[in-house]
Amino acid sequence: MHTKSAPRRLTGIDAARGVALFGMMSTHILPLYAPGTTDATWTALLFSGRASGLFAVVAGIGLALLTGGHSPHRDRVLSADRAGIAVRAVIIALIGLVLGGVETNIAIILFHYGVLFLLALPFTGLRLRALAAWAAGWVLLAPVAAYLLRPVVAGSVVPSSLGGNPLFEHFLVPGTMAADIFLTGYYPALQWLGFLLIGMAIGRLDLSRLGVQAGLLGAGIVAAVGARFVSAQLLGPGGGLAALLATPDGSRYPLEAMLDVGLAGVDQEGSWWWLAVSAPHSGTTLDLVHVTGSAAAVVAACLLLTRRFPQALLPLSAPGAMTLTLYSLHICVMSWADKLVPLPDPLQLFWLQVAAAVALGILFQRVHARGPLELLASGAANAAREGRAEARR
Repeated sequence: MHTKSAPRRLTGIDAARGVALFGMMSTHILPLYAPGTTDATWTALLFSGRASGLFAVVAGIGLALLTGGHSPHRDRVLSADRAGIAVRAVIIALIGLVLGGVETNIAIILFHYGVLFLLALPFTGLRLRALAAWAAGWVLLAPVAAYLLRPVVAGSVVPSSLGGNPLFEHFLVPGTMAADIFLTGYYPALQWLGFLLIGMAIGRLDLSRLGVQAGLLGAGIVAAVGARFVSAQLLGPGGGLAALLATPDGSRYPLEAMLDVGLAGVDQEGSWWWLAVSAPHSGTTLDLVHVTGSAAAVVAACLLLTRRFPQALLPLSAPGAMTLTLYSLHICVMSWADKLVPLPDPLQLFWLQVAAAVALGILFQRVHARGPLELLASGAANAAREGRAEARR
């Protein structure tokens, strides 16, 4: 039974990764506000914050599967796993630094992704209950820690943010780089580690079982809807929104509109009520719960839809199996497209890139090949893993 269920499980997870890839592409290409208004577009309402969060949650699931799934590895095998993950993390981070030098207004996630892999290493040997406890505690406490630490860091590290994507040269200003990566940047690792921990807890479930898949779908929907409901009650009847509008950045920006699209760039200071929002990229507990709930529901839906027919979501799972290559290619294409005069139609540009990604994904699958960057990362990771295993014999 196990040998038959594994490929189906992975196909569903690849499909979820494909959803994340196309969701992030949509937020990079399509407008998030309706032209001439502060109304959120459907792209923003569906994918802003959720797509990149799904990417991170699925990364956590992948780490759990790499380290034994619902039966985590131990001792020498786990040590070898960790060596492979560390090398993979470094390569992904290096690719992120290279892409950071590409002229683009996209907040590239790859360097942060590599850092998160390294931060997750101590948790890779934990079983489900311990992982779930760590994940719950992290999601509850990390946003509070971030709220308390951001003003301290802003006052002691100048500047406290890189103001763009990480580059090799930023290692010359380690304080600013550390502050940006962990607290003040677009993907603050302090809170985002919660996505990986929840993903790892999900990956410790027996994801081949129908009951687990259905339960994950229901729990994800309840968490996503519940977080938004609690936030709405706190901000509305609870009086939180009025308090936020009185803060420096709350009065400076169109806050009510941004709550649907994202709070990146907003200094969440001056009121504890900032912790009551569930807006994309706010990094609050309610934001983390909403995004991870949405991600769990997407993963479960993909697993259910590919349960009997592993290729049922091929247009998602094929590109989802080579997201590192396709994401990097997308960044380069967008850098080129943003220089064109006149600018290309966003909708056409989006669907052209989706079609190209699906075609490339299916082509590589048909010839039983991996994406070039996947081949580089997995090859180096496997070599490190085998080398560590040999050294311990």
